[in-house]
Amino acid sequence: MTAQARTGGHEVVVTQARSGTERQILQRWVDEHHPGARVVRLTEGTEVPASLGQALHGDSPGDAETVIVPARVTWVTPETAEPGAVRKLRGLATTAVMRMAWRPAHPAMAAVRPDAAKVVAGESATVADLVDRFVAQENGSPGTSGFARFVARQAVLACDRAERRLLGDRYKVPRRMVEQITSASRFPALVARLSGTTGLPAPEVEHKLADCLQEMAAVQSPPAIDAFRAMMGPLHSKAWEVLVDESGLERLRELNKEHALVFLPSHRSYADPLLLAEVLHDRDFPRNHVLGGNNLAFWPMGALGRRAGIVFIRRSFGGDTIYKAAITEYLGHLLAKRFNLEWYIEGGRSRTGKLRRPRFGLLHYLVAALEERPKLDAILVPVSIVYDQLHEVGAMAAEQRGGAKKAEGLGWLYRYFRDQRRHIGTARVRIAEPFSLRSALADAGEGSAQLEKVAFRVCAGINRATPATATSLATFALLGARDRSLTLQQVREIVAPLADYLEARGVPVPVAELRTRHGLRMTLDRLAEAGVVTIYEGGTEPVFGISPGRHHVAAFYRNGALHHLLNRAMLEVALLRAGDAADDDDLIEIGWRELNRLRDLMKFEFFFSSRDEFRAEMVRELDLIDPAWRQRRAGPSDVRGVLRQAPLLVAPGVLRSFVDAQLVVADRLAALEDDALTEEAGFLDDCLGVGRQMLLQHRLDREDSVSRELYATALRLADNRGLVKPADGSSDGALVALTERRRAWRDEVAGVIEDLARLGRLQRARLEVVLGDGPEVADTVAAQDHTGTNTGMNTTTNTTTEPGGDAARRAEGDTGVAS
Repeated sequence: MTAQARTGGHEVVVTQARSGTERQILQRWVDEHHPGARVVRLTEGTEVPASLGQALHGDSPGDAETVIVPARVTWVTPETAEPGAVRKLRGLATTAVMRMAWRPAHPAMAAVRPDAAKVVAGESATVADLVDRFVAQENGSPGTSGFARFVARQAVLACDRAERRLLGDRYKVPRRMVEQITSASRFPALVARLSGTTGLPAPEVEHKLADCLQEMAAVQSPPAIDAFRAMMGPLHSKAWEVLVDESGLERLRELNKEHALVFLPSHRSYADPLLLAEVLHDRDFPRNHVLGGNNLAFWPMGALGRRAGIVFIRRSFGGDTIYKAAITEYLGHLLAKRFNLEWYIEGGRSRTGKLRRPRFGLLHYLVAALEERPKLDAILVPVSIVYDQLHEVGAMAAEQRGGAKKAEGLGWLYRYFRDQRRHIGTARVRIAEPFSLRSALADAGEGSAQLEKVAFRVCAGINRATPATATSLATFALLGARDRSLTLQQVREIVAPLADYLEARGVPVPVAELRTRHGLRMTLDRLAEAGVVTIYEGGTEPVFGISPGRHHVAAFYRNGALHHLLNRAMLEVALLRAGDAADDDDLIEIGWRELNRLRDLMKFEFFFSSRDEFRAEMVRELDLIDPAWRQRRAGPSDVRGVLRQAPLLVAPGVLRSFVDAQLVVADRLAALEDDALTEEAGFLDDCLGVGRQMLLQHRLDREDSVSRELYATALRLADNRGLVKPADGSSDGALVALTERRRAWRDEVAGVIEDLARLGRLQRARLEVVLGDGPEVADTVAAQDHTGTNTGMNTTTNTTTEPGGDAARRAEGDTGVAS
C-alpha cells in the first residue's frame, strides 16, 4: 500500500540522477511503481530546483497530504569468484569505477550489466510530516525557500539510508553536512554568542563559521570511498597479515546501535588509519570520520581523502575563537547523527615504540560538544594497533638521533608505496574495553585534571590490549646482551622466562613464534632482512646481534612491550634497596618509598594506575616473584634471596634508557647553575651532543638513550619539578636553591642508574650459564663489580643449585643480593 493510497494525497517523486541513463532508469521505475506521480529532479549541487518549491507550495487543498517519495540509482559491483589479494584489489578498482558513476560510461554499463543499476527508494513522508520536522529542527516557516532546501536534504538522507540497506552500513555517509549545521535552529544563537565574544558583526561571524566548516567537513561518498580504498590498499595490504579482535568488534556493533563510537587508536605508522578502516569496512561498520592534520592534505590525498572520510584539521589555530567553535559544532553534529569518529590521541606517531603522552585538544572540543547537548553521549574505544615490523621506523629512529623529519608530499608517497610492497609480518588490531565519555567525566571529577584522567584511561586501555610481539621480546633479549651476539638457543633461553612471566600476567604472546626454534628463527631472519639484526654464520653455528647503528630501531620494537614489564622492573629496584637495609629497618616502608620515587621519575614516560590500584598491582607482582612472602616475616637477607632466585631480572632492560636520558638532561641543567633555560630546541641539541659524548665515554649504558624524544620528556619532568627556570620574582637565595635542586635531581638519577647497574651485573652473571662462558668469566665480572661498587655487605658463597648457578653467586658479593 503506497502512502498515496493511505492518505488520499498526491505523490511527488524526488529523484537524484547524474546522467541521462539514470534519468531513464528512474522514469521507468516511476512509471511502473508510481504511475501519474509528479517527478522533481534534484541537481548535484546545493541549488534547489524551483519545481520542488512549486510542488510543495501548490494551491491544491490536499497539499499537506502530498507524499514525497525520494529515489536514486545505485550501481552495485558484480560479484567475482577470483580468490586472493589480487581479487580484492581488482574488486576495489571495479567497485570504484562503477560507483564513481562516470557519466559517459553509464549507457555501456547499463547495456552490459543491466542488473548493476538498482533503484533505491527512501522512506516516503507527507508534506505535513516534513513541515513538523522542519519547524522542530530548524525553527523554520513553511512556504519559505528554507523549507524546500530542508526537503531536498531529507530526500538525500532517506536515499542514503535505503542505499545502506542494499550495500551495508559501511556506506553510511553524510550529505550536505555544512548546510545542515548552518540551517539548524541552534546556529543563530551560536553566531550571536561569537559576535559578542569577538566583537565582529554577526554576518561576518556567520560567514567565517561557514568557511571554517566548509574547510574541515568531510564530504563522504561511496564512490570516493571505494576509489580511496583502491588507491591506498597497496600501502598496507601487502606489508602485513592482519589479525583482528573479532569479539571486541562485535561488542562495539551493539553499542553503535545507540551511540556514536569514538575510536582512539595507538599511532605507530602512517598506515594505521588505512588498516583500521579496512578492518571496519570488511566487518560492515560505517566509515569513521578520521580527524588528522592538514599536513597530509596534499594532492591527491587531500581531495580524495576528504571525500573518503578524512577531516583535515589545522595543525595550529591558536586563539582563533571562530575556528574552535566550528570544530565543537562539527563534532557535536556528527555525534548527534551517530557518525563514528577516529583520531590519534598521541597527536603523532610514536618515535620510541611506546605510547606518547596524550594530547587533550580534540577531546576538549568533544566534551564541549557534549556539554552543549545534554542528551548526547559518546563511547570512547581505545584501540591497540601493533606491528611485527614497520618500514618507516628507520626514519623515525633517525629523527631521535637529531635528523630532521621529511615533509610529506608526492615524492614521500611514492617512496612509502615502494617500501610497503614487501611483506614484513603481522599487524594486530585489538579492542580495549570501551566506556562512556559522560561516565568517565563523572568518575574523573571536576577540576583541571578531568580531561587528563579521561585521556590516561584511554591510554591505559590501549596498553592493556597491546600484545607482546615476538619482535619485541627478541629485541629485548638482544639489546640486553649489549654488544654480544647470541646463538639461537641462547636467545630462546632468555626469551622463555619473559614469555612465561607475561603469560602468567595474562598478556597475549605469540606462542608459536617464541616457543619453537623455527618460529624464533623466522622472527630473527625478518629482523635481519630489515637490517636490524646481524647474523654471523662463519662459525660452528649462527649467532645473532643488533646491527651497528640500529639500536634505536631495535629499541622501538622492544619498547612496545615495556609497559607490561614496568611494574616488575620497579619492584626489582625496590627489593634491591630493601635488601640493603639494616635488620631493624621497616622493609615495607622502604619498598613503598622506592616505588613511589620511581613512579615519580617515570610518570612522564609511562601511564600509571591510581595510587590504590598501583599498590594492589605491586602486591600481585610480589605474589608472582615470591608466592610465599605472606607466610614469613622477611628480613633483608630474605629479600636478597628473592632476587637471587627470581627466574629473570628485567629492570635494566626496561628502565635504563629512560634514566640515562634523564641523567643527560639533569647534567645539562646543573651546568646552567642559576640560569633559566630560555630556548628548548637549542637545549635539546646540546643534550644530543653531550649524550653522544657520554655514550662514547661509557657513562651511558646504551645507544638508544641518545634520543631527542627521551630528552624532551625528561625536560618536561624537570619542568614539573620546577627545575627549568626560577619562579618569577625569586630572590638570590631562591636561585641558589634552584642550583642545589638541579644537582639533587642529577644525584637522584645517578643513584637509580647505580641500582640498575648492580641489577645488570647480577643478571649478566646469572646469564653466564646461558651464554656458556663458565665460572672464569663470572669471576672477572665479580672482580670488576667489586672495584666499581662496594655496598659494605658481606660476601658468602653458596653452592646450592639455583637459577644462575655459581656464576651468579660469584657476582653477588658486591650487588647487595647475597644472603
